[in-house]
Amino acid sequence: MELTIAHLYPDVMSLYGEYANIAVLRRKLEAMDVTVTVREITFEDEPDVSGADFLYMGAGTERRQKAVLHSTSSCGPRLKAAVEDGAVLLFTGNAMETLGASVTDAAGKVWPGYALADFTTVETDRRDPGDVVAVSALWDAPAVGFMNKCSTTHGITAPMFRELPLGFGNEAEHGPEGYVSGNVYATHLTGPVLVKNPQMLDFFVRRLFARKGWDCPETLPEQPRQRSAYETTLRELQGRIKNQ
Repeated sequence: MELTIAHLYPDVMSLYGEYANIAVLRRKLEAMDVTVTVREITFEDEPDVSGADFLYMGAGTERRQKAVLHSTSSCGPRLKAAVEDGAVLLFTGNAMETLGASVTDAAGKVWPGYALADFTTVETDRRDPGDVVAVSALWDAPAVGFMNKCSTTHGITAPMFRELPLGFGNEAEHGPEGYVSGNVYATHLTGPVLVKNPQMLDFFVRRLFARKGWDCPETLPEQPRQRSAYETTLRELQGRIKNQ
């Protein structure tokens, strides 16, 4: 069993250690006897994602996000083609915003997005850094993480998380957050979200097994201490929610 991961722009879009999402996904798959090839596509490369089974981009500064949007004409169609071929895509942090129709920066300049979705993002003068608890219908346990954004995203009718008991959603405090459509998943949660959330990691492993047509075991191998760390974090954040 073999599959390929395409990690887009790890040199400029890995602000909060997003490379760890690829590392933990690779370790999980290898523990299941899958041979994994990671193709790193840097800022200077042609964004060749052909043949990739999983596409990932993490967060960057606002300036670096605009830099990668310069590749819209070449990257957007290639991402679309890969997704149409069945590849699973996950973008986190402000990489999520690049998937939409446009990003309007704080100065009012409109940057065309990759156009895998119709939503639009507008940067504001309000920054909302903080911890997050997010509830999804895709897996059972709440997700935990961190978010640091200065934007609102409009026009999403299918969010990845239906509510945030703690945190700012696409448009409002505690509101729906992220985006999902078919094999395309995106969230403004930043950093190593797959490390922090074992059920989220399992979800994407199962999606990849489905993509390849492989039988997936009902119980997946555990990463050392991942679940206990998740449970400790969730317990602490739920305590903060009760005290609000």
